Amino acid sequence: MRLDRRMVWAMGIVGVATIVWVLITLGLIVVTLEPTQRALVMAQLAPRLLLIGMTWLMGLVVIAATLRWLFRRYASAPARLVEQTRVLLAAEHAAPMNHQGTKETKELAEVVYQLACQRDQLRTEVGTQVALASQSVQQEKDRLAALMAELTQSVVVCNLDGRILLYNHRARLQFKAMSKSPGLAGGAELVGIGRSIYAVFDRALVAHAIDSIQQRLLRGAANPSAQFVTTTQAGQLLRVQMAPVRTSQADDAENALSGFVLMLDNVTRAFDEENRRDQMVHAVTQGCRSSLAGMTTALRTLEASELTGDARERQREVLRNEINSMAQRITDLDKQATHGLKTRWPMEDMLGSDVLLVAQQRIQKHCKRDVTLENVDDSVWLRVDSYSLIQALVYLSARLVDEFEVRFLRLRLFADRGVAKLDLIWTGQVMSTETVMSWEMDGMQFGAESTPLSVRDVVERHGGELSFARERVRHEAFFRFALPQVSDQEQVEAAALLQNDSRPEFYDFDLFQTSEQTSALDDRPLSELAYTVFDTETTGLNPSEGDEIIQIGATRCVNSKLLRHESFEQLVNPGRLIPAAGIPIHGITQDMVMGMPPITEVLPAFHTFAQDTVLVAHNAAFDMKFLQLQEKTTGLKFDHPVLDTLLLSAVVHPNHEEHRLEAIAERFNITVLGRHTALGDALVTAEVWLRLIPLLQAMGIHTLRQAREAAQKTFYARLKY
Repeated sequence: MRLDRRMVWAMGIVGVATIVWVLITLGLIVVTLEPTQRALVMAQLAPRLLLIGMTWLMGLVVIAATLRWLFRRYASAPARLVEQTRVLLAAEHAAPMNHQGTKETKELAEVVYQLACQRDQLRTEVGTQVALASQSVQQEKDRLAALMAELTQSVVVCNLDGRILLYNHRARLQFKAMSKSPGLAGGAELVGIGRSIYAVFDRALVAHAIDSIQQRLLRGAANPSAQFVTTTQAGQLLRVQMAPVRTSQADDAENALSGFVLMLDNVTRAFDEENRRDQMVHAVTQGCRSSLAGMTTALRTLEASELTGDARERQREVLRNEINSMAQRITDLDKQATHGLKTRWPMEDMLGSDVLLVAQQRIQKHCKRDVTLENVDDSVWLRVDSYSLIQALVYLSARLVDEFEVRFLRLRLFADRGVAKLDLIWTGQVMSTETVMSWEMDGMQFGAESTPLSVRDVVERHGGELSFARERVRHEAFFRFALPQVSDQEQVEAAALLQNDSRPEFYDFDLFQTSEQTSALDDRPLSELAYTVFDTETTGLNPSEGDEIIQIGATRCVNSKLLRHESFEQLVNPGRLIPAAGIPIHGITQDMVMGMPPITEVLPAFHTFAQDTVLVAHNAAFDMKFLQLQEKTTGLKFDHPVLDTLLLSAVVHPNHEEHRLEAIAERFNITVLGRHTALGDALVTAEVWLRLIPLLQAMGIHTLRQAREAAQKTFYARLKY
C-alpha cells in the first residue's frame, strides 16, 4: 500500500510539472511573435487542441509507466531486500532469498545470503560447543523427565504466581478426566505450560499452604511441606501435598521460595468406598439393635412364661450371652467407624506458633483489624487440619467485628496438662450464651464465600473442645479452643526433622525465570505472554447472515515456543446444512458433524482452553465475529486481547502486496500441512506468529499494547464482517 501511495504522488507531480512546462513554453513562444503571427498560430492550433491534449495525455501515461517501472526496479527493490533480509535474520536457517530487482540488489542479496549461511555455520559450531558443555545438565534433565514420566503420582511444578512450569503425563490425564464433558470428544485442558493452577484449586487454599511453608522456612526447616484435601469444579476430591522449590541466590529465608511442587492423589473413589462402608456399618448397627430389641422382648416373655426349673434358667443364660455378645460387637464396630470418620481428613503436625502467625495474617487481611500475639508458647506442637482451624478463627473474628464492632483482637497459645489452649481474645460488649451457641452451630461464611462446615464440625474433627469465658476484671472475653497436643516423642522427631540439613538435589537448571504477574497485560513484552492461536472452519463467509462454525482448532505458544501437544480440536454440529461449494475447501461433510456437540457445548470448553491468554488468529476479525455472535446464547464473552497475523504481517512487510497465510508462510519458509483444517491452520498461524515476534521487536514494537496499536494503523484493519 505504501508503494501505491508513492506512485500516485509521483504521477501527480509529473502531471503538474508537464502542464507547467507546456504553459511556460507556449507563453514564451507567444511573447516573441508579432500580432499577425500570433493570430496565424492560434488559427492553426485551435482546431488541433484536442489532438495536442491527447498527445500530452499519452505522453503523461508513458512517463508514468516508465516511472512506475523505474520505481519498482530501482526504488522499491532495496526496500524489498531490507524486508527479505529481516526475515533471513529472524529465521533459524538461511533459505535462498529469490530476490527480484536490479543487478546490484541481486548481487547484494546473494552476499547477504552467503553471510547468513556463514552465520548458520557459526551457530552450528557454537551449538555443538554448547551441547558438549551442557551434556551433564542434559543428562539430569533426561533423568528428571524419566522420573516424571514413570511416577505413578501426578506432579505439577508452579512458580509463585501459580503458573505451571512443568507437569507429567499422569497429571495431564488426571486433569483432562476431571474436566471431560459428556458431549465433547475431549475435555478442556486445565493443565498446560503457562496456565494458572488456580483454574483447578482455590487461590486461598494454595496461599494458605504457601504461608505455612514460608513460616517453617523462616524457622530453619530443611524440608517443610503442607497438605490439604480439596474439591475440584468437576466434583473430584484431591489430596494435595505441597513441597517448596527454593533458590540458592536468596539472601534470607523469607525470599528463598521461588515456586512449589504439587503431588496429587485422586481420593474420590476411596472416599466413596468409605462412605458406602459407613452406610453399611450403620445398616448393620441398626439391624443388630433391632435384633437386640427382639431378643430383649423374648427374654421378658420367657421370664413371664410358665417354664420352671433348669430349663427356664438355661434359656435365660443363652439369651443373656447372645445379647451381651451382640452388644459388644456393636460397640466395637461403632468405635471403629467413629475412628475412621475422625481420621478421614488429613491432619498435620505443626508448631502452634506457625498456626498463629498465619491466622494473624489472615484475620488482619479479612477483617481489617489489628491482631496481636501474646504469651505464645513456642514449644507447643499441634496436630491439626490448619486450613479449617484458621477458617474457624477468621469466621469468629469476622462475626465479632461485624456484629459487635470489635476494634482489636489478640491470639494466645499455651499448654496446660497436655492440652493446648488457643484463645481468641477481645474487649467489648458482653455476649450471651445463646449467641455463642448459634455462632458455633451456623455454617461458616467469609464475605461472599461460605462453607457447610460449622465451628463445632471443626472442633469435633480435631477431637477438641470450644468454650466461651469472660474476665470481668479486665472486661475481656475469649473463645478457647482446647486442642490435642503432639506427644513429647513426636515433638522430638519433628524437631529433628527441622534440623536435618540434607536435601536431595535432582536438578540444577532453572525452571522459574518468569516475571511476576504485577504489570498490566498491555505493557507486558510479547515474548513473555501466553498465546492461544486458533482458527475456525465455517459453513460460509457471512456470520451475520446465518453461517455457523463447524470446527474449532487451537494450539498454545508460551515463552516463544509452540506447544504442539497442548491443542484443541473439535467438530461442531452447526444445526444447518453445509453448502456443497465449501466441502472441497475444508473437507467437512454433513455426515462428519452429525452427532457432534453444538456450539453451545464446544465454546465453554474452548473458553476454558484459552483462559488467561492472548488470542491470535489470521484475519482475526472474521473468526472473532463468529464467537461474538454466540455471546447471548452461551453467556460467554471472549474479551481476551486479540492479535491478527494478517495485520502484523502488513506492519512488518509494508512493501509486499500478498498477506495471505500461504504467502506469509512461503516468505518464512514454513511448511504448510493440513491447510484449511482448523488445527492445521492454527499450527501454521502459530509458526508465523513466532517468526513475527522478533521482526516486530526489531521495529521497536515490544509490548502487546504497541503491537495492537501498530496493527490498527494498517489498511486491513478497516475490514469489517
